[in-house]
Amino acid sequence: MIQSIGLYRPGLKPPSMYELRVPLLNKEGQNTLVQIEDNKEWASKGCSLMSDGWRDSVAKKDIVNFLVNSPKGSVFIKSKDVSEVVKDATLLFKLLDDMVEEIGEANVVQVITDNAKNYIKAGKLLEAKRPHLYWTPCAAHCIDLMLEDIGEIPALKNAMKKCMFMNGYIYSHVPLVNMMRKFTKQRNLHRPAITRFATSCITMTQFLKQQKPLRDMVNSAEWSESKWPKEAGARKVRQYLMQASFWKNIRRALKIMTPLVKVLRMVDGEKKPAMGYIYAAMDRAKETIERDFKWNKEKYEEAFEIIDKRWQCQLHHPLHAAGYFLNPSIHYKYPDDVRCAEVEGGLYNCIARLVPNTETQDKIMTELDSFKDASGIFGHDMAIRQRDIKAPAEWWFCYGSSAPNLRSFAVKILSLTCSATGCERNWSVFQLLHTKKRNRLAQHRLNNMVFVKYNRALKRRSLRSVCATRDPILLDEIDDSNEWLIGRMDGDSSDNDDLVWGDDDLSWNDVSQAMGVEEPSYSTRGVGAKGASSSTTDKGKGIASSNQKQSSAPAMRLVDEEDEL
Repeated sequence: MIQSIGLYRPGLKPPSMYELRVPLLNKEGQNTLVQIEDNKEWASKGCSLMSDGWRDSVAKKDIVNFLVNSPKGSVFIKSKDVSEVVKDATLLFKLLDDMVEEIGEANVVQVITDNAKNYIKAGKLLEAKRPHLYWTPCAAHCIDLMLEDIGEIPALKNAMKKCMFMNGYIYSHVPLVNMMRKFTKQRNLHRPAITRFATSCITMTQFLKQQKPLRDMVNSAEWSESKWPKEAGARKVRQYLMQASFWKNIRRALKIMTPLVKVLRMVDGEKKPAMGYIYAAMDRAKETIERDFKWNKEKYEEAFEIIDKRWQCQLHHPLHAAGYFLNPSIHYKYPDDVRCAEVEGGLYNCIARLVPNTETQDKIMTELDSFKDASGIFGHDMAIRQRDIKAPAEWWFCYGSSAPNLRSFAVKILSLTCSATGCERNWSVFQLLHTKKRNRLAQHRLNNMVFVKYNRALKRRSLRSVCATRDPILLDEIDDSNEWLIGRMDGDSSDNDDLVWGDDDLSWNDVSQAMGVEEPSYSTRGVGAKGASSSTTDKGKGIASSNQKQSSAPAMRLVDEEDEL
């Protein structure tokens, strides 16, 4: 834009306030609607209605955002204030039902929400009223809840707390950060991710990778000659780094959590729909955990109980089973796993629910035999070779012509997302929408602006994902209230109750408070004074992050629209 202005040379007349607020905004809104129409594959491939609730902690309002996801990407529909209905499952059902009606029941294959009890009940009511769609819980949220429960296992929680304290202490002292980077060859320890426990896993992985450099640092002459041996917090860091039990627990935590984070990365990705993979991914994750512990059941039994409990009650779904069965890269590679009563039962459930016409159902069942036997085009050399190359839905589109009814059904299933995390980015784009009372005209303009801005950002993100590989769970920005930077676990009033001497009641926490080591020397980030009044739950779901300026005059800064998501 700036280059275009320069090329125009002096005399360019900027648009007036009226032109920006009315005709230009309306024009951009119409352009956005045209782009949305171009994205619509809802009639042929179906779509997922995604909803995500969050709470604006400043305005004290509960907000829910609605997006529609199809193979061409996600489209923002609207944002609604649900403060009056969020605790009432019946009213939530009415809200979801109205959205399905707006999009068209024939186009909606599934409605994805988080896993709160009121949403579960609302989803069941929706399924009862509309017998040809599914309610499904957000897979990313389910997996993060698994990670959270696993993080409560005492030995793993203790290792996480120690890791968190060291990370917070090191990054709150710039000289110590510089020393650490010298020994780790400029590598950082902390890598923020989109969920709390993905952050924990990724950061613990970084600690384990840097085990030797970190130990070398605290045993070096540079450390001994510095002020750090005299600091209580630094002595605590050295103590933890030299504990064999600490590293043992870190390894145990990573053996359990890393396979689950890989599944989270898959369902959070935007490049390939995950419906055909989630079922197999959970099985492979459990197999990996068993193998890493050399099938010593005592070491992973508690974690498996947690995983199975969440999987059976929340994540085990007919759509996941159908996607597993219809994924060609899995179906022919693991025929015994796929052709079992549980998986085939889920497939038949989906056929009966999503295909209303009984004649079409019978044709699909007949065509299933040719798919199972890889006969006709399914057995063509090219089709066999590309089972592992093409995305499952694309493979069916290319090689399913001999089974047209089954192909249409398979493409619809395998084009689905498993997660509502397309909704969950930076909520600042919505805060102006709900925080002030406005007249109808002003509210209409603001609704248009949010609609345009959010969909433009979604479009850019979709284009970026095509051009480059992107890790969906890593964040580019760091929240100042991130517990890994604070060095203290959420809801944990004491960092550690370890005693300084085994026969005394003086704890390192007492020493730390007396020395004031919990207070950061100064921020290592070049950002204006920001409050840390942000609260998080589960995966950052349901709560808005609200950083408030402490000074009376806010600092001027450029806003990148891509950062608004």
